[in-house]
Amino acid sequence: MDCRAVNPTPLYLPCAAGVEPLLADEVRAILRAAGAEKAAESVQPGRAGVSLIGSPASAMRLHLECRLAQRVLWQVAEGPYHDEHDLYDLARSVAWGDWITPRQSLRVDTTAVRSPLHSLHFASLRIKDAVCDAMRDSHGERPDVDPRHPDLPLVLHLSDTHATLSIDLSGEALFKRGWREVQGEAPLKETLAAAMLAAAGWQGREADGPLLDPCCGAGTIAIEAAQIACGIAPGLQRTFAFERLAPFRAEAQAWQQMKAEARARVHAPAVRIYAGDVSFRMTDFATRNAERAGVLHAIDFRTGDALQRPAPTESGVLMLNPPYGERIDAKGSGAARARDEAGDRLGPRADAGAREGFEGGGTSGAFFSALAAHWKRNYSGWTAWVLSPDAKLPQAMRLKESRRVPMWNGPIECRLFRFDLVAGSMRGPRNDAAGADLSR
Repeated sequence: MDCRAVNPTPLYLPCAAGVEPLLADEVRAILRAAGAEKAAESVQPGRAGVSLIGSPASAMRLHLECRLAQRVLWQVAEGPYHDEHDLYDLARSVAWGDWITPRQSLRVDTTAVRSPLHSLHFASLRIKDAVCDAMRDSHGERPDVDPRHPDLPLVLHLSDTHATLSIDLSGEALFKRGWREVQGEAPLKETLAAAMLAAAGWQGREADGPLLDPCCGAGTIAIEAAQIACGIAPGLQRTFAFERLAPFRAEAQAWQQMKAEARARVHAPAVRIYAGDVSFRMTDFATRNAERAGVLHAIDFRTGDALQRPAPTESGVLMLNPPYGERIDAKGSGAARARDEAGDRLGPRADAGAREGFEGGGTSGAFFSALAAHWKRNYSGWTAWVLSPDAKLPQAMRLKESRRVPMWNGPIECRLFRFDLVAGSMRGPRNDAAGADLSR
C-alpha cells in the first residue's frame, strides 16, 4: 500500500470566508480532545479554510465532530505545472489502486485562481485520463465516471504556477447533516448557523442561557443550537465518501467505535431553545426537521409575529438571520402594520422605501425599527445577534452594536452584529471600543 494513503498527510478544510479563525479553534479543540496533539499543533488558518497534517483517524474524527468546515480534503499530489501534460504526470504519480478498484467510479472537479490554462474542463479530463490509465496499467480495467455519486471525488486546485490534487473525503458537503428534507425559501446552511453560534460563544451550557430565533424559517439555527446543547455530533446521521475508500475501509471498526462513543455522549440539554416563524407552514417545516434531527424535545416551536412575541425568559440570546419579503410581510402581521404606518406618516416615497427594505433585502424598512423597539420594550437583559448583508443595519434599527463579525453567506458579504439590549433608546455618543470591529 502507498504509504501516503495512511501516513500523516496534508489535509485542507474549506469554510465560508470570515469563519477561518473559528474553524481553526474548533479543529484544534476536536483533535486535542481525541488525543491528537501533533495534528492540533499543525492547524493553520488560511484563506477560506484551514490546513493541518492529519491521519485517517484525524480525518474521520473531523467528519464526525466538525460543524464549521464545508469539506475535508486529503492531498495526494502537489507540484508546479505549465500545461495539461504536467497535470497528467502529476496524477499518474499517485497509486490509485490503493484507493479504489476498477469497479468503482470517480469524478474530477477543478478550481483555479489566475491559472494560465484556457479550459478547466480539459484539465479535469486529463486528471481523469491519468487515473484511468494508471488503473488500466495496474489492474487491466479502468473505473467509470459518475458525475453524481462517485466513489472517488477528486478536487484539482490550480494557482498560477502550482497544482494541488486532493481526494474529497466528504462527498456531499458537510452542511448536509442528514436530517433536512424540507428547506423552505432560501435556507441558511447548517455550517453558517454553527458559525454564528460559535462567533457568539454560545455552546449550550447553562451559563450561556436559553436561545431564541423568532424568524426561524426551516429551523436551521434552532436545530443546530439544540444539537450542540444535546451533545449530538453533526456527522452522526449521515455517510461520507471516505467510507468507500480502501484506506478507510481498513479503519471501519475504528469508525464505528467513534460513532458509538459519540452516541454515548448525547445528553439532555442544559438550556431551552425557542423558535418560531410568522408562517405556520415554515414552523411546521422546522418542527419536522427538528424531529428528524433528534432534537424536537429540546426546542419550543411557536408560530407568531416576531414583533409581538414576548420574551420567554428574563434573559437569553436572540440569534437570527432576518428574512425578507413575504415571510416578514404576512397579512395582518405587526410587520405589515409597521410598514403601512410608515407610509401613512411619511408619504408614498417613504412607503416605497419601506417596501424595498422588506422585498429587496435592505434594512431600511419599518420592520427593523419596529423590531428594535419591540426588543427594547420586552427583551431588556437579552443579547441579540443578527446576520445581515446591510452594513447600516444598526442605524436602521437605531441600536448601537457592541460587536460586528464579518461573515460570508455564500457570495454575499454579511456582518453578524451583536446588540446588548437595555430598556429604552440605545442611541447616544459613539463609544469607539463598542463600535470597533472586534472580530479579531
